[in-house]
Amino acid sequence: YTIKLLAEAWLEPNPAADDAGGQLAMHVAPVMLRKTSPLALVRDAFNAIFVLGDAVGSTLYYGRGAGQMPTASAVVADLIDMAVGRAQQTFRSLRLWSGNHRNILVRDPNTMRSRFYLRMMVEDRPGVMADITRVLANHRISISSIIQHEALDHADAETEIVPLIIMTHTVPTGAFLETLQEIDRLTCVRPPSVYYPVGD
Repeated sequence: YTIKLLAEAWLEPNPAADDAGGQLAMHVAPVMLRKTSPLALVRDAFNAIFVLGDAVGSTLYYGRGAGQMPTASAVVADLIDMAVGRAQQTFRSLRLWSGNHRNILVRDPNTMRSRFYLRMMVEDRPGVMADITRVLANHRISISSIIQHEALDHADAETEIVPLIIMTHTVPTGAFLETLQEIDRLTCVRPPSVYYPVGD
């Protein structure tokens, strides 16, 4: 996996609505992507927009979007639009805030589902894994995989602190965040734990 900052939006049909309304889900965060994903291959001054349409399927728009010259070009273009009075005309023609989509509701971010990567620093002693998995089970969060590396064995040392990595199955974001708070309150965990949504 690799980590990329993603701004994501989905328009989902609203089964309770009789008209053309729907629910708009939005999300901006660092996300773990498989290294084979097209968005994971975007590097340096390049940006990409991935669009999934009902009829067209998957499309990718890719080009320079950051760095000294691309940023300067965009800023100068915006200044010219404002100087000649084209900016206001552009916004009117785009109809960004028209009433055509008044039946679209913004979905609660806590209801959005994702897999999660979770890394905790925990005490290397018996019962720690049981404590953590019990909290996950109480919140109905299923584990996809676990990695825990062996601690160095020092005879007279205090309890070792080791990383414990868990990959979850798909879960509502709100339920995961609530579970994470409870895990970080465990005496065997050294907070704050690190987590990322996983984009598949």
